[in-house]
Amino acid sequence: MKRVGIVMGSDSDWPLVQKAAETLHSFGVEFEVRVISAHRTPDEACNYAAQAEDNGIQVILAAAGGAAHLAGVLAANTVLPVIGIPVAGGALNGLDALYATVQMPSGVPVATVAVGSAGPSNAALLAVQILGTADPELREKFRAHKKTLREKVVRADARIQDEVSKLFS
Repeated sequence: MKRVGIVMGSDSDWPLVQKAAETLHSFGVEFEVRVISAHRTPDEACNYAAQAEDNGIQVILAAAGGAAHLAGVLAANTVLPVIGIPVAGGALNGLDALYATVQMPSGVPVATVAVGSAGPSNAALLAVQILGTADPELREKFRAHKKTLREKVVRADARIQDEVSKLFS
């Protein structure tokens, strides 16, 4: 069953948003991917969000640039958690998308991740954490992921210490 809905405002967002799909896939979380525009297909956006829960979706990731109203429109039409992914581009290089995504009115929360390449992966990881609150197996996979991150830093630290020692001894 698909547990996460990944929605992007334009197909041009796919090269960035694909990172979210890859991250979810690496955790074994099933997902669906849709292109739905808050401005060009507003009825579809509202319907998608309103039906997501009945369709088994538990978390929605919403990627959009520019005015970036997609996450807010989806959040306004569902009780599910929505994670906004502001997409860089345009004259303000994503700052407008970030502001639009984080400045939601009271009562319509949207979690927001970074603009740029880390955003989609972090959105997927946040979705995994949310799902993990009710799924011990997924929570353990995330715990293993965190351990892998720590081990990578420890190895990097040892390598750099070794290089510095050789250079300045």
